[in-house]
Amino acid sequence: MTGVAELHADESVAELVASRLRDIPDFPKPGVLFKDFTPLIADGPALGALVRDIADRYRDRVDVIVGIEARGFILGAAVAYELGLGMVPVRKAGKLPGETLRESYALEYGTAEIEVHNDAFEVGQRVLVIDDVLATGGTAEAACSLVERAGAEVAAIEVVLELAFLDGRSRLGDRTVNAILTV
Repeated sequence: MTGVAELHADESVAELVASRLRDIPDFPKPGVLFKDFTPLIADGPALGALVRDIADRYRDRVDVIVGIEARGFILGAAVAYELGLGMVPVRKAGKLPGETLRESYALEYGTAEIEVHNDAFEVGQRVLVIDDVLATGGTAEAACSLVERAGAEVAAIEVVLELAFLDGRSRLGDRTVNAILTV
């Protein structure tokens, strides 16, 4: 297929990710520069390289994957499949049926709430939290809080892109955080 690049031996996953991101100015509101990674997930070999890279870091170290709405669902499901594990969705408030735990948080451009089913985890399960971007850290912090309130343990947080200038990592305490690409 023309235009689909594969990971070459001399190319890192970070370089592959960087080559597949595009900037969308003024989205979702004026002044925000949105980092769009839909070109990355549209490229099968690139997506496969990214998923294998993440999965290889956590083999036999986690019991379940959390994917944060919405792009975290895509990566979370793919990594869970690669590891033979289940995936728990953390969704925007009001989207899950049944009893949930809810957490509010601040975004770089507003506020929001996320939820998880209150029975989504077994006590002590090791959870890998996956999302596309770590910006201010509010979403990741809220997701980790939900995991921990449900009795599980956050083994690590994995993101494709970290926006270092927003210092989101500082909100995550001593939790293990890995970013494929930091800008």
